[in-house]
Amino acid sequence: MNKNDIIRLEIVDMTSDGSGVAKYDGQVVFVPDTAVSDICDVKILKVKKNICYGKIESIIEPSKDRVESRCPVSTRCGGCVYRHMNYEAELKIKRKKVFGAVTRIGKVDGEKVRDIIGAFDDGVDRYRNKAQIPVGIGRNGEVEMGFYSRHSHRIAPCDDCLLSPEIFTQISETFKEFITKHPYLVYNEEKHSGKIRHLYLRIGEKTGEVMVCVVVNGRGFDYQEELFNAIKEKYPQVKSAVINVNTEKTNVILGNENIVVFGKESITDELCGLKFELSPLAFYQVNRTQAQRLYEKAGEYADLKGDEVLLDLYCGTGTIGLSMARDAKKLIGVEIIDKAIENAKKNAKNNGIENARFICGDATKAAAELKKEGITPDVIVVDPPRKGLTPELIDIIVEMGPARVVYVSCDPATLGRDLKQFEEQNYSVKEITPFDLFPRTAHVESVALLIKQEN
Repeated sequence: MNKNDIIRLEIVDMTSDGSGVAKYDGQVVFVPDTAVSDICDVKILKVKKNICYGKIESIIEPSKDRVESRCPVSTRCGGCVYRHMNYEAELKIKRKKVFGAVTRIGKVDGEKVRDIIGAFDDGVDRYRNKAQIPVGIGRNGEVEMGFYSRHSHRIAPCDDCLLSPEIFTQISETFKEFITKHPYLVYNEEKHSGKIRHLYLRIGEKTGEVMVCVVVNGRGFDYQEELFNAIKEKYPQVKSAVINVNTEKTNVILGNENIVVFGKESITDELCGLKFELSPLAFYQVNRTQAQRLYEKAGEYADLKGDEVLLDLYCGTGTIGLSMARDAKKLIGVEIIDKAIENAKKNAKNNGIENARFICGDATKAAAELKKEGITPDVIVVDPPRKGLTPELIDIIVEMGPARVVYVSCDPATLGRDLKQFEEQNYSVKEITPFDLFPRTAHVESVALLIKQEN
């Protein structure tokens, strides 16, 4: 095969990032926006030794799973990699992704992987309670807002993301009208000039409270009163308007300082019968309804009886641990982001939870210090970032000897790797339940239960 060749292919599998897989003359070809059993004419874009990358030129025979995408920019945005197929097919792919990783990498018995918990009751659209929308100037000189295209920093303009609530679309329209009047304010990534980098929105799904946060290369911008007054007048549900200061030459969206313009620095939401305060920097699952189901499963796996010490590592704003605190004797939460720990302490106080202690620090180091203190948790919950747990942290958890470890994972590959290390140290995987917290995207979450084996 050569670049620009057009070849007829049948899609036989899917990758973990949502691309279709075909085979041709001993080589594997990856094709985005396809579904298993699609027969397509594919243009080859890149040729390597054993693999190629292509794009659809035309669909000859569509898969039975294929549907018409309802989003006009889904093929350019790169977020909704499954927008072109039905939801049942998407869930099968995601469960297979978890199943494959934990059985292949983790050597876990496949019988222990349960059915995936999907979002059928609530639909697969308008579930995101957070949006980070980049602002830029397009080639034609017009203001662009939307999302970065796949593997790039080019903005795919999008006026109405189907994953976000309609109030986000309305506020974005008001914001874009303002920026279009003052385009010189738009941040230029290459020159590190201009002011406005991102529009960042959050909503409390249960409370309806909205946060508007403008990420600024500085501590403010010209005519900001005009923008914030318009937002305050048009959208009474906006309870927090904040400028986030980010003056660094970086791809990281948020800086560490927030300046309240009106209202308060945080909004409130309710999850698992508790109220949570959310500041701009606080971690909170973007799909509240599915997160609640996931936390309920985590609570089921923890199986607390009232006299246990519960250690919650990577606790964020305390959501998982606090949802279980009333069933435990004591909760200890650990998180490296200081603002999140501040939120966690407030959340405990606001919910009348007095048996919680929160520590700001690295999970591995904090767990080592707790072990030195003689803390012996009965149950440990971990909810690490995509890179998973460090081998050192797993060793410390094993040395602490909890009866149960509940592992919440956002990456099946690192979950499989870590489960293998636990299994090698006298912890057995009892059950794994995948959850679809991010319908239409390639991401999938899982909750695994590990039980300490008797010697």
